[in-house]
Amino acid sequence: GFLLRKPLLYNKVVMKNIDSKTDKELVELAIKDDQYFEYIIERYEAKLSRYIFRVYSLSREAIEDILQEVFIKLYQNLNDFDAQYSFSSWIYRIAHNTLVSYLRKNEHKNSPISIDDDSTKKIIDFLPDKTDLVKEFEIKESAEVVVKALKEIPEKYREVLFLYYFESKSYKEIGAILRCSVNSVSVLMNRAKQKLKESVKIFNS
Repeated sequence: GFLLRKPLLYNKVVMKNIDSKTDKELVELAIKDDQYFEYIIERYEAKLSRYIFRVYSLSREAIEDILQEVFIKLYQNLNDFDAQYSFSSWIYRIAHNTLVSYLRKNEHKNSPISIDDDSTKKIIDFLPDKTDLVKEFEIKESAEVVVKALKEIPEKYREVLFLYYFESKSYKEIGAILRCSVNSVSVLMNRAKQKLKESVKIFNS
């Protein structure tokens, strides 16, 4: 990994059965001893990197900059985490806000998703068995059509589709991440599916 290394953290403690620890347990440990924070980084670094790449197709350098800021914000605000809520939704919310700020500062323009990229190949492999998108949009040739179609729709729609289909977030969790009601998520999702259907028709004709 590349994030929050020395001097912020040092000599990470060795924890057995780390995978069996819940996010909330890890947060409690990290609040008492910041050496445990690196386990939170390890758990979410790849997930958040994938999320940012899939939705915005930024360079690795840009993703590293954004993630660095996300984990610093998380580290600084760990005591504010409310255990009643999902830690996953909270960290995705921080990532979403950090990403929006980054894009605003850098005057980001919609970048095409590279079909040849390893990450995107994984998306293509993942589509047929993990989601209903291929069946839903009656794609007979290849899931690659979905990926091509996804890159053509606005980012706000691409984001909600990725959070739901690829990150397995519920409407409630997506609402927490985007800070909107479940009804608003439902409306956004319906529009996103419509946009994707229209885009798929172009590539699937």
